[in-house]
Amino acid sequence: MPLTLACLHTAESNALLFQAAAAALPGGALALTHRVRPDLLRDPTPETLEEAAALLREMAQGADAVLLTCSTIGDAAAHAQDAPRPVLRADAALAEAATRRGGLVEVLYAAPTTEGPTRSIFEAAARKSGAQLRLHLVEGAWPLFQAGETAAYHARIAEVARPLPGRVVLAQASMAGASALLPEAPPLTVPAISVMAAARAALKARDSR
Repeated sequence: MPLTLACLHTAESNALLFQAAAAALPGGALALTHRVRPDLLRDPTPETLEEAAALLREMAQGADAVLLTCSTIGDAAAHAQDAPRPVLRADAALAEAATRRGGLVEVLYAAPTTEGPTRSIFEAAARKSGAQLRLHLVEGAWPLFQAGETAAYHARIAEVARPLPGRVVLAQASMAGASALLPEAPPLTVPAISVMAAARAALKARDSR
């Protein structure tokens, strides 16, 4: 019986990215369901975070683990740790993987609203290994995403990422497609890493029941 992972997104397009990441796992080991709530991006207030946390708890009733894929409301995952199944923040898994070996880590983000949550989660991870962080807002990228100009969005991210000397990390799930434009040094991306982390958490939780 496959493990089940419930994903909460704030962008419809992210569902396909995480579905593809799960499909890449061997043997159909992980079955995903998706809930899309773009309205949760309206204003990341404490009330919005609690609304998202309540939804995560509800989703945990029918899954082996839950994955929150939006960086802007990432703190809602911490509010839902009393859920009956593991609740993971997707960019937290990315931050752990990116900083584990120390060194210089170049963290790119596209939506200005994600700067605070992204900085917080990466700095917490970097303190464990002594990794050096540099955060970069990809100027001009987010309006392209909002306009549905996905190819131009990814091209702009790749343009900024290409000359950076450190380990490049694309901190938002929507940025993952830019990795195909950087074959010489593929950056770390949210979907592949966080789906693997969620699968491990789900398996551990199932084995403990």
